[in-house]
Amino acid sequence: MSGQIQLSRRRFLQVLTGTAGALIVGIRTAGAVDLPPALLGGTFQALGPYVQIDSDGNVLIGARDPDTGTGVATSLPRIIADELDADWNRVSVIPLGLGVENDHGQPRWIYGRQLGGTGGSIPAAWQELRQVGALARWLLLQAAARRLGVPADRLRCESGTVIAPDGRRVTYGSLVEVAGKIPLTKSVPPVKTPERYTLIGAPAGDVDAHAIVTGQASYAIDHHYGDALVAVLVHCPWPDGTLARIDTAATLAVKGVVKVLQLQPEKDQPLGETAIAPAVAVLAQDTWSALQGRDKLELEWKPGASGTQSSYALEQQAQALLDGDNAPTTRVRNDGDVDAAGKKAARRLEATYVQPWLAHATAEPMNCLVRLDKDRASLVVPTQAPQRAWAVVQRLTGLAPDRIDIRVPRVGGGYGRRLDHDYVAEAVMLAKLVDKPVRLLWTRAQDFGHDFYRAASVHRISAIVGRKRELIGWNQRMASASALVQRGVPDNRLWTSETRADQLPAGLVPNYRSDWYGLESAMPRGPMRGMPHLSNAFAVESFIDEIAHMMREDPLKTRLRLLGEPRTLALAGGGTLDLGRLANVLKLVADRIEWKNWLRSVNGLGIACWHIDGAYVAHAIEASMQGEKLTIERAVCAVDVGRVINPLGLQGQVAGATLDALSTALNLAVTYKDGQIQQHDYKSYPLASMAQLPNDVEVITVPGDRSPAGASFLAMPTAAPALANAVFRASAVRVRRLPLMKELLRLL
Repeated sequence: MSGQIQLSRRRFLQVLTGTAGALIVGIRTAGAVDLPPALLGGTFQALGPYVQIDSDGNVLIGARDPDTGTGVATSLPRIIADELDADWNRVSVIPLGLGVENDHGQPRWIYGRQLGGTGGSIPAAWQELRQVGALARWLLLQAAARRLGVPADRLRCESGTVIAPDGRRVTYGSLVEVAGKIPLTKSVPPVKTPERYTLIGAPAGDVDAHAIVTGQASYAIDHHYGDALVAVLVHCPWPDGTLARIDTAATLAVKGVVKVLQLQPEKDQPLGETAIAPAVAVLAQDTWSALQGRDKLELEWKPGASGTQSSYALEQQAQALLDGDNAPTTRVRNDGDVDAAGKKAARRLEATYVQPWLAHATAEPMNCLVRLDKDRASLVVPTQAPQRAWAVVQRLTGLAPDRIDIRVPRVGGGYGRRLDHDYVAEAVMLAKLVDKPVRLLWTRAQDFGHDFYRAASVHRISAIVGRKRELIGWNQRMASASALVQRGVPDNRLWTSETRADQLPAGLVPNYRSDWYGLESAMPRGPMRGMPHLSNAFAVESFIDEIAHMMREDPLKTRLRLLGEPRTLALAGGGTLDLGRLANVLKLVADRIEWKNWLRSVNGLGIACWHIDGAYVAHAIEASMQGEKLTIERAVCAVDVGRVINPLGLQGQVAGATLDALSTALNLAVTYKDGQIQQHDYKSYPLASMAQLPNDVEVITVPGDRSPAGASFLAMPTAAPALANAVFRASAVRVRRLPLMKELLRLL
């Protein structure tokens, strides 16, 4: 189990005796203690920064990236364990905190990249972590060679044991003390060839699964210092508002309340690196007292310029902008001559797609535990980016790089919200003001009311079809408020959070134009799971179905004709697009959903495909309509991510992202009026119920030997358009089903 190390009673007491002042959490049984390996003293011998082995052969492997539910706490250590030839049954996974050293006043990151929930953990770690495991194995082989009197290149490793040609065996535990003293080789030991993999490609359950389902998993919100004050906040309803009046008398009279303090966002600091809005903090000896004191505050807030804004007005502004002949903020891409192609049009089609504002709604609200001593800061933070959190702490404290300790337990959901660290800044500010440890806790209402939202967008797409039924022109215009405003990004790059220059069908249509129109909004925006692909894929893949409908054609054939023959296209942002792999996942879901019956099916069938950073995904959805009631009968998803580290974990990610996308499409939208968010809980922002979602998500994984690509949010973009296309065929088309079916059957 991740983080659970079984100790004898004697050793248990020894460890506790030597950890005065340390953070102790998660003690569930007499012999289990949740501690970082550094506190275990001489019990474990380090073989590099990621691997420790004890004399009994128990192995600790560190997971460097925060696990937000993506399974990296399992997949990353398995890369190391495979190269190490470790016995997975004897491996305990430890979530590594921030690894930083002081390099002449600058940070040197011990573990390299530490970033979770962005789809890049495995691609970034693939080569590096294999070398980590190979080096640890090399050290053990050198130690075994000395013990057995056999050259290291004649020895082999298997399941925690080194084996000589004559059959003699020595365990890793018996070798680790000697191996830890062997000087490291200057050359990198060779990594395994794929035919020798034993763990990579084999299914494995999540290392934290048992702890999660039994309620024993420890999240940052569960951690505490005995002398920490609990802090709860009341944020200003407007990010640019001010505090007009405050009366704290009733709050300070509540037993347990210690102080009431005001917080202000720091001027000239990027969004996400300081307080999200002006706030009043109530600090108390316990959570109940803090909440009771907060409820008795008498506050009056004064709105800023944002007090007149609304989501409805912004949408109307976007529509008006796209209705007129207005120059775009940025011309993202311009292939061929769209205007000239329009003169050769046999048919034209135009459609508008509107996407709402979205909140992150993570299961674990924002929180941060911080202790500031004279020359050290210690934090427990649910973050996706420990190095970015470090930058906030370092700026506020001025401490040397290696004097900031950040621990990251399993994170209760990220979705991009925890790439920002406003809540970390708030906790550190408060700890400085009270000179005591602070445990900052946000409420659910605060999480909804003070988020970095996914901005709404309006897409206007027009297609030009030639006389031979080929798509000869595509003009896409998008209006949205960039998530990169006030984040130190140049104006000419603000579009990069909203769209991609290489998104489909760029490169497949000879005359292609993509324009972005920037909208101004005071509502905070930030990264969201699947963006910018999520909104763009919905518009593009829905529109392709409308093109197929206009041409009275099978939507699958429309897509395959657009993709053309298998080939590779160079992408402007780097990398390549393999059209053969994209077409393959499309065909796989079509076969599984029995697309051949799409015209004759009583229910509606919908399909969609997309590509993200070298990974390929397609969805097929079957939906039925009984009056106004929608039922998702089946959901099929095919993914091609190259080499798969953990097939079971990948299936879970794909199924989870599919359900997340369907829930978003069915129910979710954030609105604001007079500058204030209207949704403050799950009742007003209802996640889909089990009855609304399919009973199962059928996942097809394409085997491959290419370097692995990311899969964190890979299945997000195509689920919603596949559903929309299925609903279109199940409902709107039904009005004209008989004449349309006759015509389509004739054409097919």
